[in-house]
Amino acid sequence: MPGGEEPPPGSPSRLRAPRRPGGGAPPRTGLLVALGAGALLAALTLVWVPLPRIVLLRFRDPSSTAFIDARRARLSREGKDDRIDRRPVPLERVSPNLVRAVIAAEDARFFDHHGIDWEAIRWARQRNRRYPRRPPLGASTITQQLAKNLYLSPERSLARKVREAAIALALEAFLPKRRILELYLSSIEWGDRVYGCEAAARRTFGVPAAALSRSQAAWLAAMIPGPRLYLAHPGRLARRAARIERRMAASVPAAGLLDAADDDAPR
Repeated sequence: MPGGEEPPPGSPSRLRAPRRPGGGAPPRTGLLVALGAGALLAALTLVWVPLPRIVLLRFRDPSSTAFIDARRARLSREGKDDRIDRRPVPLERVSPNLVRAVIAAEDARFFDHHGIDWEAIRWARQRNRRYPRRPPLGASTITQQLAKNLYLSPERSLARKVREAAIALALEAFLPKRRILELYLSSIEWGDRVYGCEAAARRTFGVPAAALSRSQAAWLAAMIPGPRLYLAHPGRLARRAARIERRMAASVPAAGLLDAADDDAPR
């Protein structure tokens, strides 16, 4: 004001709020931003992780899987019959030999991890660096393989692996180990248009999954995760089956594995 006079009390310049140190948005704006970011994260999580469908898996089997749907679509595009042989069965109707063989082949620490086996990942990285010319060794758990089969695609990308890991953690959070194993054995591919252990046992050996012997179970476990590849190379399949059978002989008895699955179930 002229002459350096003070503005009168009540004038707009006297009522102006003091500037916050360092500037920045008011606290209420920051809260709204945080709430918006949280809502966006929740929405992305629901898109990436189908939580309602995962919860329903506790009570009912999926009618199909992403891998089966993709296989049917490809057969249809090629003008072929798109029928798939899949016969889901409860774990009580699966031979304990197959349970032990699959765990020995695919995920020896299945009952020790929560969807992702960080120790196996570290070991696989060390091995792949040491032997760069050999085919890379993976470290996907049974739970991760189930997540991929149920909801994702075979594509190899970082985004797919991140989503696979997120879904695997959700599966472990909402389903007991026994149910994860049951879904896995009735969902994965076991040959051309053959999905699930019941169809595989009947197609390969002419017996139900409940009647598989140790050697038959090792043979089926050896096909995972590339049954069509191994069936095209029977020598490689036989060698892998023999290795799995040796691991089975040194592993926990099948009854002990299923007891562990029961102990893991929520009370």
